[in-house]
Amino acid sequence: MTHTIDPDIVNTTGLGEIRRGAERVSVDDKAMINARADVNQLLPLKYSWAWEKYLAACANHWMPTEVAMQADIALWKSPDGLTEDERLMVKRNLGFFATAESLVANNLVLAVYRHLTNPECRQYLLRQAFEEAVHTHTFQYICTSLGLDEGELFNAYREVPSIADKDAWALQYTRNLEDPGFRTNTPEAAQAFLRDLIAFYVVFEGMWFYTGFAQILSLGRRNKMVGIAEQYQYILRDESIHLNFGIDCINQIKLENPHLWTPEFAAEVRGMLVEACELEVAYARDTMPRGMLGLSAQLCEQYMHFITDRRAQQIGLDPIFGETENPFPWMAEAMDLRKEKNFFETRVTEYQTGGSLDWD
Repeated sequence: MTHTIDPDIVNTTGLGEIRRGAERVSVDDKAMINARADVNQLLPLKYSWAWEKYLAACANHWMPTEVAMQADIALWKSPDGLTEDERLMVKRNLGFFATAESLVANNLVLAVYRHLTNPECRQYLLRQAFEEAVHTHTFQYICTSLGLDEGELFNAYREVPSIADKDAWALQYTRNLEDPGFRTNTPEAAQAFLRDLIAFYVVFEGMWFYTGFAQILSLGRRNKMVGIAEQYQYILRDESIHLNFGIDCINQIKLENPHLWTPEFAAEVRGMLVEACELEVAYARDTMPRGMLGLSAQLCEQYMHFITDRRAQQIGLDPIFGETENPFPWMAEAMDLRKEKNFFETRVTEYQTGGSLDWD
């Protein structure tokens, strides 16, 4: 169903004047963007998938300070604890993630929340924003625990070209949405918002985090830096729900606004995925100039081709690279939210989920 937009009725922020005596909210008036319904009223629910993801995320609560770091500290301080290649990888890896979570949180709070006009989706966004704060807290905790150079870690996105290239690519998709006068009440503006969702959910969280996850989890599988690996596993689990929520949002907007998904726009999105994949492959080469831990830049390139094709299909596009083999099948095990004992066995956890999701 395509929604006709009446600018006199639409109140996307929920901060407008109260319309005294207005009719009660109808499910039919609720929509992902440009809703005619009062965005302050959660019930009646229209999108059960959004509420279910909110409940699942709440059940998955964790804090980084619950994870012991003594073994990591000892290994990091030991002269022969890690190879130079492993140390470079860890620092470059942390350098990307340290500010990436803040960039995602800024996009959520300052752009996505304002223009996504459904209250149950906004309820999940509030939970996701908190999780991004927890993830940023995680990198502060790792940095201080290991005694790393704070400036090197948190300023890497302005000093390391492969990290700067990724972040700069993503930030261009919030440029228009930063405008306080921006509204999604034209097809061009609605496409800009949809483009932003794809850039941050499909690319940033759904593609660019995965090389880093594979690297740190590979260390953990070899009983190295097990505290960091445990925290990355929790982050990966959170990000899996973030990704699935974003995919659902994108597909629901497409369903309600089919005029936005033109052949030209679909081709543009394919181009975005190709560019994003190339940037991530460059990052893999930068973080791993030589093979280690059963990983290599070449294997990561194959993995990114596999992931990119998967993301394309999830938003209704044909595969781009035709890569059918996942070189890191063990990553699926790390994303299994139904495990009650932590993958790295540093402590017993009660990590739950409200349902079974598709994690690939």
